[in-house]
Amino acid sequence: MNASDRPLKIAVVAGEESGDLLGADLVRALAAMTGRPVHLMGVGGRHLQELGMKSLFPPGDIALMGVSAVIRDLPRLVMRIGQTARFVASQKPDCLITVDSPDFNLRVARKVRDLAPEIPIAHYVCPSVWAWRPGRASAMRPHVDRVLCLLPFEPAELDRLGGPIGTYVGHRLTTEPGVASAAAAQAAPRNLSPEREKTLLVLPGSRRGEVRGLIGVFRETISILLQRGNRLRLLLPTVPHVASIVSEATSDWPLKPRIILDSAEKWRAFGEADAALIASGTVSLELALSGVPMLSCYRIDPLMRLGQSLITVWSGSLPNLIADRAIVTEFYEQYIRPANLARQLEGLMGDTSLRAWQKEGFAEVVRRMATDRPAGEIAANAVVETIASRVSA
Repeated sequence: MNASDRPLKIAVVAGEESGDLLGADLVRALAAMTGRPVHLMGVGGRHLQELGMKSLFPPGDIALMGVSAVIRDLPRLVMRIGQTARFVASQKPDCLITVDSPDFNLRVARKVRDLAPEIPIAHYVCPSVWAWRPGRASAMRPHVDRVLCLLPFEPAELDRLGGPIGTYVGHRLTTEPGVASAAAAQAAPRNLSPEREKTLLVLPGSRRGEVRGLIGVFRETISILLQRGNRLRLLLPTVPHVASIVSEATSDWPLKPRIILDSAEKWRAFGEADAALIASGTVSLELALSGVPMLSCYRIDPLMRLGQSLITVWSGSLPNLIADRAIVTEFYEQYIRPANLARQLEGLMGDTSLRAWQKEGFAEVVRRMATDRPAGEIAANAVVETIASRVSA
């Protein structure tokens, strides 16, 4: 049998649901691009298992959130790292693709390179080396051949920091139907006169500590807006695991928000919103691509305060980093002052130059994130190139 006739042997290690989706999309694109069936092995969830993977162990074993969870399960994680690396090395796949979860997966990659140096290795989702602990970039280089990046500035940052070759493959949000529908609604003319009731999105975060740290400040901001004569309609999209905290915390607000859990309803809210008050995070990119003006707030986790000197990025807002200029105004720690937030929001909800500045900046974000092909196809092409370059080396 010719090498071109046999199935591609691909090892994938993905712990998170989001990584499982990325991995499955890449595998489907690989099969379509090469015309060869793909024999899967490694660790993955339901999406990879639907494509034939028999997961070495439940992917939830490595999908841990928070420092305390990692410390508690450290012995088991160390065992799983060794188990995964030995299995991959013994199977001699055409390529190992580790997806996100860098603290686990990059250790697997290092051990696989030691055990079987001939196996090409790609890592999908660039670690945030551009934001903190930049030394991780050069540390990856000996055992990662290619990094598949979700953000357009990351390949250049990897090169600047002495890391592996990076390829921008695109971000799932650029093809998210909900984003497209919200962006279309935002592009339509709207009445921004001071007399009109304005729709304000309130997004206090998806982690319990984040919500508790910001929701009181957000309440005060809403109170000031109402005292200043603004007519508001509040929409608060959230996720199930913090819904009870959000519901309890907003029960005494002077104007109660409508709490939204349904995904389709969330995107409708994005389309209807005149502005948003948010906790810094990926939601800023969702809003930017949808065209919703916003203010971003961030409280530093107590454990992160110990490592503030390791943070090197100039902004915590993804739209700012992508556009390479300050589009979204950010407020941190003691600078999160409700009276200031309220006045800034008034500017964003009106027909102002501040609103126009953000809208133009968001258009730049859309332009910079655009790709000529789907992310899975670009990622698959990069993997094929990585396999070829490793074989010929």
